Amino acid sequence: MHDDSEVAVLRLGHRPGRDERMTTHVGLTARALGADRVIFPDNAGQSLETVADITDRFGGPFDVELTESPNAIIRNWEGEVAHLTMYGERIETVEEGIRRAHFTDDRPLLLVVGSEKVSFDVYEAADWNVGVTNQPHSEVAGLAVFLDRLYEGREFDREWQDADRRVVPKATGKRVESVGE
Repeated sequence: MHDDSEVAVLRLGHRPGRDERMTTHVGLTARALGADRVIFPDNAGQSLETVADITDRFGGPFDVELTESPNAIIRNWEGEVAHLTMYGERIETVEEGIRRAHFTDDRPLLLVVGSEKVSFDVYEAADWNVGVTNQPHSEVAGLAVFLDRLYEGREFDREWQDADRRVVPKATGKRVESVGE
């Protein structure tokens, strides 16, 4: 978004019928708040279609893809891995180091968010296990807070390319207009 080094979000696990909205919202949040792409498990095709459709209509760039092996993505990632979990170190303690690795050292960053119970090897493979809070909460909320702290609010100034429509901010009501209007 703001730099040459990629930020990708990997969704671990997807329970069809149970996680459809949550997986989709992980992708929409990643897109809206500055990530470059999201990677879903291969059984999350409906979420892929929804996020791709939103990107087509509201602009990008943003990529969405499926993988048969999420753990291989983590193992083979050529950059830093931050696993977002309520069991991790406090975000306030590690955020500056993560920003330095990503922005100053120009290291690609993979953000891992779980679904069902995350296996211990993910905790071991991560460069950081980051707790946005140490209380039970949504992975979507954790991702949103993390991305906002990573970009320090700059994600809100993003210019969207190839959008067909845009939301016009209003105090009340809703307004979505075609980009050509």
